[in-house]
Amino acid sequence: MADLYLALAIAEAAIIGILFGRLAVGPTVSDRIVALNTMSTQAALATLFFAAYADRTVYLDVAIWLASFSYLGAIIWSRYLERGLL
Repeated sequence: MADLYLALAIAEAAIIGILFGRLAVGPTVSDRIVALNTMSTQAALATLFFAAYADRTVYLDVAIWLASFSYLGAIIWSRYLERGLL
């Protein structure tokens, strides 16, 4: 079962790499914000898979903080973009 969790964490890292390309090349700022938000969500998921693989609960706290800051960051960037400041 541990091998499955490790494979899933590696797959999430590959998805993050693909999203990084979208972040770098995105035609609009909105595309970049969505890519960054999705990347951070995938990073939180990869952290959860790694926590299951390593059988360490301390990584669960890291995943929760990462997901929380991802959500707040998306809201802040969206408000900033909505007001036309970017």
